[in-house]
Amino acid sequence: MLLGAVLVLLLLGGAAPASAHAALSSTDPGDGTVLQRAPGAVTLTFSESVGLRDDSFRVLDPGGLRVRTGEAGRSDGRSDTARVGLPAELGEGTYTVAWRVVSADSHPISGAFTFSVGQPSTTTAQVDTGSSEDPLTAALNKAARYLSYLAAALLIGIAAFVVLCRPPDVSALRRPLVAGWWTLLGATLALLLLRAPYEAGTGPADALDAGALADTLTTRPGVLLLARLALLAPVAVFLVRMGRADRHRERRPLTAAVGAVLALALALTWAAAEHASAGIQVPLAVTSFVLHLLATAVWLGGLVALLTTLRAAPDAATVARFSRIALASVTVLVATGVYQSWRGLGSWQALTGTTYGRLLLAKVALVTVLLAAAAVSRRWTAALASARTPVRQRERERVPEPVPAGGPPTPEPEPAEPAPPAPDEPSTAADALRRGLRRSVLAEAIVAAVVLVVTTVLTSTLPGRAADEAARAVPAGGVLPASVTTIPFDVGGSGRGKVQITLDPGRTGDNAVQAVVFGPDGALAAVPELRLSFTLPDKDVGPIEARLVDRGGYWSANTLTLPLPGTWTMRTTVRVSEIDQVSEERRIRIER
Repeated sequence: MLLGAVLVLLLLGGAAPASAHAALSSTDPGDGTVLQRAPGAVTLTFSESVGLRDDSFRVLDPGGLRVRTGEAGRSDGRSDTARVGLPAELGEGTYTVAWRVVSADSHPISGAFTFSVGQPSTTTAQVDTGSSEDPLTAALNKAARYLSYLAAALLIGIAAFVVLCRPPDVSALRRPLVAGWWTLLGATLALLLLRAPYEAGTGPADALDAGALADTLTTRPGVLLLARLALLAPVAVFLVRMGRADRHRERRPLTAAVGAVLALALALTWAAAEHASAGIQVPLAVTSFVLHLLATAVWLGGLVALLTTLRAAPDAATVARFSRIALASVTVLVATGVYQSWRGLGSWQALTGTTYGRLLLAKVALVTVLLAAAAVSRRWTAALASARTPVRQRERERVPEPVPAGGPPTPEPEPAEPAPPAPDEPSTAADALRRGLRRSVLAEAIVAAVVLVVTTVLTSTLPGRAADEAARAVPAGGVLPASVTTIPFDVGGSGRGKVQITLDPGRTGDNAVQAVVFGPDGALAAVPELRLSFTLPDKDVGPIEARLVDRGGYWSANTLTLPLPGTWTMRTTVRVSEIDQVSEERRIRIER
């Protein structure tokens, strides 16, 4: 079941694009802007706090040579910004800024943008920022994170089962406890070694770089992983002493208190490095995350412990105690899950309009199946308890009759042949109920493992609230992200092509226009002529022509002035041959 869950995780992780939890809100200078004077610095603003790296900025001049810059820092001391100083004098032309930072919840993000001094260059430096993550490193990192979650659930859940449910024999639970401890140790070490190549977007071989590992140990994710490793030592001591304390009732309260402190400390090493550590209501979010993780561990680890106990030494009282604890865990899970979903989504539209929302829907569906399986298990538990009651009553009724003082001795009864057990003997019925309960608990454990897979993928996905904030954010200087419109057109018998038009910044005033023509096969296509005009019918303005120039592969106009806000009609005319042309119109919204 463990290997199957890891395989599903690798498949899900490899199929989805790399994503992170901080989003770029603005750049100063704005992307594509033309400045009369060279700026003294480049500033990026993000939707949440980010961590800086030694190579957070690369600035390339029009010829592709790297510009000497200062050390990356902050703007006005704000943790959601990244800033780098530029040389005093920059020549004319277009400069490319490539950047890479780490979001507050430990995921790397990268990108690039351009700005021009004086006038744009005829050519610009090409920077391939690539993926924010190396696919193999990212897959290994996700697998290690899943194993760490699973191991924590085994450790915390089985320990809670021993302390709270008090099974008569805990010897069968030692093996999964030891397996959980070693798995958590190995997964944490793997996460620590993979941290540097994961942030840099390089292959797993870079995990052996001692200098990069030393740098990792100074970052917040590295410190948290070190803290988790340090906690494993007292956890091991606790597990050894827990078995001894189980035989002494007076030590159980102290054992429970120590175990609760260790479990809380372990949960905090995740809470401080995940979604809860960034965004809104951080203290409440961290508290909710810790409770959610502990409730998950008590339920999932308890299921494994219960399944092991049912196979080794079944006990109805233990099952009944776990049933009550599981119900409390589910209540905590639902309450904290609803809050975390609201915090991550931000709107109902994000539930179906974002990857985060769709994954959340999948998790809710799986949890619903899990709750249905849990309800079946509770019915089996109730039936098992009721089947045990008549046996206990008969045992209590087997009291020898009193003999009068001085009376004759009671004659010894004649030995009788033992009667064969009836088909409906209580022990046989109880065995059948235990088998049904084992199957139901096994189904719960399997579905819970899949839920943990989806949860791990969910923690690597940009939350809907962050995506919405980034989309609505206004970059520095009032520049919004560029408006991109795709217009299909008929090429006659050859099929249909399309024109992709970028209007930057897509607001009133001066705009830069770029247009790329694609043929029916999806490849870049050369056309004899491309014309573009804008009309505002409500104000009787236009047509305003965009004087597009063929740049050899794309068409552009450095300046297009749209004087008023409103819904403009954009008319595109593509000449596909010397005698044939086609025109299409689209309506676009221009804000002030």
